[in-house]
Amino acid sequence: MGTKLLLVEDDPLLASTLTETLTLENQVVEGIGDGGEADSRLSQEHGYDLILLDLNLPTRSGLDVLATLRAHDRQTPVLILTARAAIEDRVRGLDFGADDYLAKPFALDELEARVRALLRRRQNDRDDPLSLGSLRLDPQRQRFTLGSQTLSLPPREHRLLACLIRYANEPVDKARLLDEAFAGEAMGDNAIEVYVHRLRRRLSGSDVGLRTVRGIGYLLEAQ
Repeated sequence: MGTKLLLVEDDPLLASTLTETLTLENQVVEGIGDGGEADSRLSQEHGYDLILLDLNLPTRSGLDVLATLRAHDRQTPVLILTARAAIEDRVRGLDFGADDYLAKPFALDELEARVRALLRRRQNDRDDPLSLGSLRLDPQRQRFTLGSQTLSLPPREHRLLACLIRYANEPVDKARLLDEAFAGEAMGDNAIEVYVHRLRRRLSGSDVGLRTVRGIGYLLEAQ
């Protein structure tokens, strides 16, 4: 049985095209064309593997739907689909808790690739707890602990560290991090380096370190 997706899109032609495309990828797709209806559905149904969400919706905006969803569900990945190309709209969507962003018009091949990447991340998040030294990730609760303390991380740092701990003691190249931790979302040239630097500071003084392996990538290891 395929994974279960919710498509929230008010353009009937686009919704039909996306539904047909994703169904061919062995996905079960449910469609909704209204923000208020999506809000109601998501308050009752928690079994979706991925939500594709337009921002400009009737009744209730996609950002409002996303904010309400994230108040009780921080795990289900959300891919924003919107004609709004302004950088501030993309940033707001990510800040509200979206996992990725795709501006219309887009190629169906790119949509399929991002859906696959988000679903891989979703599957990884369902795995058993992972640990390295005193660092532990509980995927079910979406929480890191370092020793006896909860390690509270912004979403991007959390996703990056979750990817690194899955490959603990193995160098991970930048392309894999971009694909698995950020699902192809637009990133600046030095974004990975910035997040790695922040994680190093958070891990400083612990028994876990994050090392650059020149010419290969980054290595999370016990010290």
